[in-house]
Amino acid sequence: MEENPYICDKLNEKLTMSELTDRYIRFDWAIKRLLRQKANFGVLEGFLTVFLGEPITIVELLESEGNQLSGEDKFNRVDIKARNNKGEIIIIEVQNTRELYYLERILYGVAKAITEHIHLGDSYNEVKKVYSISILYFDLGVGNDYLYHGQNQFVGVHTGDRLQIRTKEQNAIVSRFPSEIFPEYILIRVNEFDKVAVTPLDEWMRYLKDGIIASDTTAPGLEEAREKLKYYSMTDQERHAYDEHLNAVMIQNDVLNTAKMEGRMEGRLEGRMEGRMEERLENARNFKKMGVSPDIIAQATGLSLEEINGL
Repeated sequence: MEENPYICDKLNEKLTMSELTDRYIRFDWAIKRLLRQKANFGVLEGFLTVFLGEPITIVELLESEGNQLSGEDKFNRVDIKARNNKGEIIIIEVQNTRELYYLERILYGVAKAITEHIHLGDSYNEVKKVYSISILYFDLGVGNDYLYHGQNQFVGVHTGDRLQIRTKEQNAIVSRFPSEIFPEYILIRVNEFDKVAVTPLDEWMRYLKDGIIASDTTAPGLEEAREKLKYYSMTDQERHAYDEHLNAVMIQNDVLNTAKMEGRMEGRLEGRMEGRMEERLENARNFKKMGVSPDIIAQATGLSLEEINGL
């Protein structure tokens, strides 16, 4: 029996629409609720593998002050602190709204992670390298890219070469670049992503921004995410809490945007008022030069006699 092309087209269309209507939990929620479970480490490991550019296996998740599950924790701090199989510490933060001195806060979080994991009396070779990954849903500065990487290194002022540090360990001379020791910072500017999802990095950016995961994805972590981060896989109670979280984020952003708009309007109004006052003062000065009496100047400009006499 021959296949009906019309029915096949409609079936493919239905499948496509079904794929498009799949709804996945936002990463900022998943990272607080679901990705702390060992069974879901594959999603987090895939994310880290893509954004750090090397295979990552999580040994353990470390507790931190930002591991709050309440809806009150809108201004996120450290969301996840992980340790890879090399003993290095990875900090992941999700930030939905602008925060004053954000870069300083990132630096503080990294410094705290370093000092928390070295004990008094330990040798400095116990200091762990830290990776700080910030997922930003707001504009941070001015730049054309959606992914920025920062790393400490010492460069010759005149020669441009990178300094290597040589140390003696177990009777052997070991050379290291400072970048192998100092922290690394990765800033993911989600709202700046506008590419077609081709690479694993693109696919992750598409999920972070729009919550879309392709059905045929091969990006590390996203195949697991398709199964484990489905909205309708949650219980009614979990969905309610998730919806409340989204609502809180929307309200928070709306309040901040309204404040910005009111600030701009107030600034323009104050600017116009200041401009008008300056114009009145300038007219009064000209009238005084012409010998016009203060009473007439006051009537013409609306200024007080005290303001006119003070010119």
